[in-house]
Amino acid sequence: MSHDALRRLIEKRWAALHAERTTGEHRLRVSQLPVVAERGPLAVAIDHDGHRHLLVPIHTNRTLRPGLDGPVLHLRKRALEDEESYQTYADLACLRNDLSDLFTELCVDVLGEAEGLPENPVKALYRVLDRWKALLLAQGPPLGPEQLAGLFGELTVLARLLERDSSAHRLWRGPEGHRHDFSTGRFAVEVKSSTISDGRKPRIHGLDQLDPPEGGSLHLAWFRLHRTDLSGSGMPFLDLLNRTLQLCDDEAVLLDLLSSAGYRPSDASRYRDVCFVVREEKWYPVAPGFPGLTARVLVESGVPISALDVEFTIDLSGATPAPLTPGLVPQVIDNLIQESL
Repeated sequence: MSHDALRRLIEKRWAALHAERTTGEHRLRVSQLPVVAERGPLAVAIDHDGHRHLLVPIHTNRTLRPGLDGPVLHLRKRALEDEESYQTYADLACLRNDLSDLFTELCVDVLGEAEGLPENPVKALYRVLDRWKALLLAQGPPLGPEQLAGLFGELTVLARLLERDSSAHRLWRGPEGHRHDFSTGRFAVEVKSSTISDGRKPRIHGLDQLDPPEGGSLHLAWFRLHRTDLSGSGMPFLDLLNRTLQLCDDEAVLLDLLSSAGYRPSDASRYRDVCFVVREEKWYPVAPGFPGLTARVLVESGVPISALDVEFTIDLSGATPAPLTPGLVPQVIDNLIQESL
């Protein structure tokens, strides 16, 4: 059933429940929905105070996630019984009647997600709640063209890591303000992306971004991207983003990282037509002789460090430094994964 159809259906059911006579202070007026999970149909309800509820059937022994207890949303375990049945539910209630319309949209998302997860509708409920949390907490303007290209490059590397380890999103450190985009402590990868058609001239932010971890190694991954739209041959930005969410084992954590990186689910429609073709990909070991400035090199040269917020551009367009051969790139991914286990 489409989202519009689900929205019309539950609004109609809630309107009918509002019109019914109140039967008791602690009772719910319930209407079952045509979205059926393993333990029965989901339902909507109205309580004595006119608050709206979404009821997700669960096993009697199921424990629900703590922490969602108002003042707007309240999640609790509730058993309902009538003349014919006894069923336990995850009961999500909206305690603010002025936010009923917004709660309707949240419920529509839950129902749509639950249709694809009939064996575990509570997971669908948590997934939607986590996405809405990321949406409501995120602030700031939409991603600009350079930010989109940069995030696409990082998600490309993240997807490869997640294909090997569904917990590898914990290695994505850039959104948290770490000096390297991906890091385990001993191994690190910095990702640079550009849509410029010639040269390889990444912008370096700070005197520590090209400093390898102590006793470890650093690689710089360079992506030349060509932006297209859905009619082209590129990878849609949202498809890549959704693939990382599907591959990881904790969507809530990844959504928080995406939020820190500037992506808001509420802006998804802005990126619907954004696609990128990877025209060039090169991975460079950041070893002695690699171009650039670092605090370590300046200290070793006896130069006092008095400059702050240093940014500079390096040129990797020539034959040196030499990038890794493509066959060695998987080893870099393997090192990150093995170090993190």
